[in-house]
Amino acid sequence: MPYFSIVIPVFNKEKFVANTLKSVLSQTFSDYEIIIVNDGSTDNSEAVIKTFTDERVQYFNKENEGVAVARNFGIDKAKSDFFCFLDADDFWHPAFLETMHTYSQKFPEQKVFACAIEVETQNKTFPANYSIAKNEASEIVDFFDASQKECALWTSSVVIHKSVFETVGNFDTKIKKGEDTELWIRIGLQFPVVFIWEILARYVYDRSSVSRNLNYYFEPYTFEKYASEEKKNPKLKQYLDLNRFSAVIKCKLSGDIKTAKAIYKQIDLDTIGWKKVILLQLPRIVLKFLLRFKNFLAGIGLGKSVFR
Repeated sequence: MPYFSIVIPVFNKEKFVANTLKSVLSQTFSDYEIIIVNDGSTDNSEAVIKTFTDERVQYFNKENEGVAVARNFGIDKAKSDFFCFLDADDFWHPAFLETMHTYSQKFPEQKVFACAIEVETQNKTFPANYSIAKNEASEIVDFFDASQKECALWTSSVVIHKSVFETVGNFDTKIKKGEDTELWIRIGLQFPVVFIWEILARYVYDRSSVSRNLNYYFEPYTFEKYASEEKKNPKLKQYLDLNRFSAVIKCKLSGDIKTAKAIYKQIDLDTIGWKKVILLQLPRIVLKFLLRFKNFLAGIGLGKSVFR
């Protein structure tokens, strides 16, 4: 049985998936299986994937049902005790699996591991900005405390023991946007996170994020799931309010002012910070300008996330 099962969902990533797979096959730790789930790609992703003939690669082609279904499909096929996920346009540094193996051996009682990431833009690569206090090479943290800036868990930087999924369930297939964030909430409510400060994974910045935000649609289901729990859990409430803040901004940008107002009423403004409170008051035209400026700064490696 391999030590790690690596699940890679693919949808129209012909320009990126080769580099992603090369980053896995270049790992210094080799005891793993790769489960590639082609989620109904209509480009040449399949042809690119089939050029890789390593015996550890398992390839599955299915109809398009969304990334949550694709990841769950991979989980069901996995043979290992530790699951990794890698998006088909991101990649790992060579020591990712070796380092995760070391920490899983060092902390056998822990079930959730994550590393720091870096962000690649068109012109520059820079480290993500975390709210975690750095004391050692790694920290055992509460997910909600650790995710006030960059989220402590990110799909391409986590290693999760299979028992976690047996406890909290898999990705929720009802959610089309933010299905990973919702899973992190379930995990954070029950498990601490071993956060490793070494940067071992890279997120490739999506320059289409402006248009994505302008075409945003709100899914209330995620918040409704935790309506009762957040009333008795202040950390969860604050984390959900940070996500509500993002939802208000995106609803305004997409012109859905009615929904933006409804979500705004649910936010405890005393806990999200004064800058975010000001941003919530701004009209759509100003937010559109700030969003484009934020993306410009991120593109040259100077910006931090304005809307999170």
